[in-house]
Amino acid sequence: MARILVVANETIGGSSLIEAVRRHVEQGDAEFVVCVPRTRPRDGSIIYDDFVHQAAQIRVDLARKFMREQMGVEIIGEVGDPDPYTATMDAVREYSPDEIIVSTKPATVSGWLRRDLVERISDATGLPVEHVVTDLDREGLPFGVVLVVANRTASSDQLLDRLREKADEADKPQLFIVVIPQEGGQGVHAHRARGQLNQFLDRARAANLLAAGMIADPDPFIAAKNALQMFRVDEVVISTLGPERSGWLRADLIERIRKATSAPVEHVVAARETADVS
Repeated sequence: MARILVVANETIGGSSLIEAVRRHVEQGDAEFVVCVPRTRPRDGSIIYDDFVHQAAQIRVDLARKFMREQMGVEIIGEVGDPDPYTATMDAVREYSPDEIIVSTKPATVSGWLRRDLVERISDATGLPVEHVVTDLDREGLPFGVVLVVANRTASSDQLLDRLREKADEADKPQLFIVVIPQEGGQGVHAHRARGQLNQFLDRARAANLLAAGMIADPDPFIAAKNALQMFRVDEVVISTLGPERSGWLRADLIERIRKATSAPVEHVVAARETADVS
């Protein structure tokens, strides 16, 4: 059985990569390892390692879920070093693949190609390396991505009801990625944010929504901008309390995010905040 290492980041889920994997599946017995290098955000004075790791882990989990459901293939997935070359070489040493597939954006926008990643991997490993170009702007993804920014209202009825409506109205599966800013920074605030995230994921999955999430920068604007950098987002949903209680609204968060993205931004007002989880 051939072992094939797939190295990809933002292009996971693109049709060109899916077809390359499908072709190997149809040619005979093959097992797959997916390596997703971590991407460091551009904004914020502090890099939150959990956020960086969780963003890459979401892509790993998506690849595993998609290949299992669409092709009946179980894969191994891991989060790699921020440097794609180092991540690839680490995976080669760990899994000893027979072939490598490297998926990138087109040459005009690919940082990996500007660093000659494909040639460097080929020269260093001596393995067959297939380069797959995925143009997400042209191809799109087989699912829609909705970025959800919330904290104290993350598991409110109003937010969950609206997300269910979006899933029902859409013409393709929807992935809801929730970003929870850890208001106040590390320590107890991060613990509280983790509780809010777990509450959201529990309720979302109970409602049969495809959901993932991460703890992010304490500044909700920076948290949203970093998530917009890391994921190809079709819509943004921001959940807050009403204007008399919401610091996010007093900081004009909704309009600031609208100016930072071309994706539609929707505001959901929750009647009350959800309980903390200890």
